[in-house]
Amino acid sequence: MGWNFFTIFIVLLFHHSNANANSKQSCNFFEGSWIEDETYPLYNSTQCPFIEHEFNCQRNGRPDQDYLKYRWQPHGCSLQRFDGGALLEKLKGKSIMFVGDSLSRNQWQSLVCLLYTSLPNTKYNATRVGDVSLFTFLDFELDVMLDRSVYLVDVVREEKGRVLKLDSIEGGKLWKGIDMLIFNTWHWWNRRGTTQPWDYIEIGGQYYKDMDRVVAFERALFTWAKWIDTNINPAKTIVFFQGISPSHYNGTDWNQPGVKTCLGQMQPISGSTYPGGLPPALRVLKKVLYTIEKQVTLLDVTNLCLLRKDGHPSIYGLSGMDCSHWCLAGIPDIWNEILYNFIVTT
Repeated sequence: MGWNFFTIFIVLLFHHSNANANSKQSCNFFEGSWIEDETYPLYNSTQCPFIEHEFNCQRNGRPDQDYLKYRWQPHGCSLQRFDGGALLEKLKGKSIMFVGDSLSRNQWQSLVCLLYTSLPNTKYNATRVGDVSLFTFLDFELDVMLDRSVYLVDVVREEKGRVLKLDSIEGGKLWKGIDMLIFNTWHWWNRRGTTQPWDYIEIGGQYYKDMDRVVAFERALFTWAKWIDTNINPAKTIVFFQGISPSHYNGTDWNQPGVKTCLGQMQPISGSTYPGGLPPALRVLKKVLYTIEKQVTLLDVTNLCLLRKDGHPSIYGLSGMDCSHWCLAGIPDIWNEILYNFIVTT
């Protein structure tokens, strides 16, 4: 289909600020509230065989379904409903790559399901090579990929141990030439003990056993930002950042003191404002995005997710109590519905 779509898309993105993705347009997709809608979810999870166990809450026995019956309503406009067939046609011959941690996998699987269930008889191929998972819609020559890169910067095994290199991003060679990139990182930055996948942090040739994790996060984001400005050709590649996906482990944040998990939460928080406020990591992310010369659009999903304490797997996920990831069908489908609106609206 040539590059007309991407030329139009670049013009569209010009109207969106790096920091909040749409401060210069009449409607901010990310300011709004959740309203009940019996026509949701956008697909039935039983009709998408690719959902991993940890996200498949209904198959895992979650007894309630009310959490599926909400749509996101921005103030001042309405989102166009996701149309998988239209998006497959629009992206024919293109490549999309999600880059990040398991929240990126959440969104990647959501998009695969949204597209697959729109045309369930379409031919596909699913493969994995190293840390890259690839789902190809063969009839449309569309590749939807996931690169597992939890910090975006490199973790390298050296003689002294595993080193988190805040100034190095050699893994970025996999991102070159992709038509649409959706990045994400934050979920792993506070991991410690046995779940921490590094032994040292390296900055400017100096090694540290540890440091302030938000400071490290910011340094890594600046390294990623430099990579974007050095390697991205806006005529070829469109870049998004997923935003900061929140967890719900402290009921005090949503005016339920004493509640320590999301288990049993069955309704969103009403209104548009989360009582506990926004996470500091979001301020850091927006600060870095403001410095990038190339266009990066923030999918600023933090607040709309904060309002959805009911959308996590809780005990109906992989194991233990999961109030960080999201059920599928569920909240990541709305992230992709917003992404769809960025693509199709002018």
